[in-house]
Amino acid sequence: MKRAGRVTALHLALAAVAVATLLPLLWMLSASLMPAGEASAWPPRFLPSRATLTNYVALFQRLNLGRCFLNSAFVAVTTTALCLLVTSLAGYAFAKLRFAGRKRIFGALLTAMVIPTQVAMLPLFLLMRSLGLVNTYWGVIIPGVAPVFGIFMVRQYALSLPDDLLDAARVDGASEFRIYRSIVLPLLRPILVTLGVFTFMGAWNDFMWPLIVLTDETRYTLPVALANLLGEHAQDMELMMAGSVLTVLPVLVLFLALQRSYVEGIAMGGVKE
Repeated sequence: MKRAGRVTALHLALAAVAVATLLPLLWMLSASLMPAGEASAWPPRFLPSRATLTNYVALFQRLNLGRCFLNSAFVAVTTTALCLLVTSLAGYAFAKLRFAGRKRIFGALLTAMVIPTQVAMLPLFLLMRSLGLVNTYWGVIIPGVAPVFGIFMVRQYALSLPDDLLDAARVDGASEFRIYRSIVLPLLRPILVTLGVFTFMGAWNDFMWPLIVLTDETRYTLPVALANLLGEHAQDMELMMAGSVLTVLPVLVLFLALQRSYVEGIAMGGVKE
């Protein structure tokens, strides 16, 4: 009985934390459907008196936020795809291939993880400018293609791959690229899904770097466009909530769709030597 009581109390506590976490998100969705001025009324309302999509229509028609949404989608999808390609190749190489200086190079990469992102932004911007990539999508994408943390995650997971399987493929005459494509990639799927979710969320929600690199409003990503929108329409609470819903919804749907593989990758991606 005591054990059952403790389990029940734990479940109730977890349910309370879940409700407290979800309430702001639910209010944001509700406020985005409210008529103008209702979200800032007193006493505050949790549900709209009359649900309306006017705020979403205004975002896409009057404020042309649809282009910014597509900009964010292109940057996030491209960054994620290239990141998974580069980190899977590098992580597999550091885990299973033998080459001179492997441990020293990997150690140097890990050292780079202690450098704050803000410190690296100035030299990174100067590099992008020297390459002529300022105010381009590629100037936003390229810095996120080879994250050190992603290489570390894939490398740690790849250490668990059986060497006998790879050696058997080499004995059968398979090239290293064939081994990577046909054997390694399918086995790395859980950690790549996890890394893909991390990368997509980071690229989709990134504000500072696109703000620094992009100067043309037609190339703005959604977070940058919403920040500008806040300056012009700060009093339109319902409009801002609609923009916030558009920002949160894609990453939420992606996480829910890949939740099982994401959790599996986190559980199995521990440190292995």
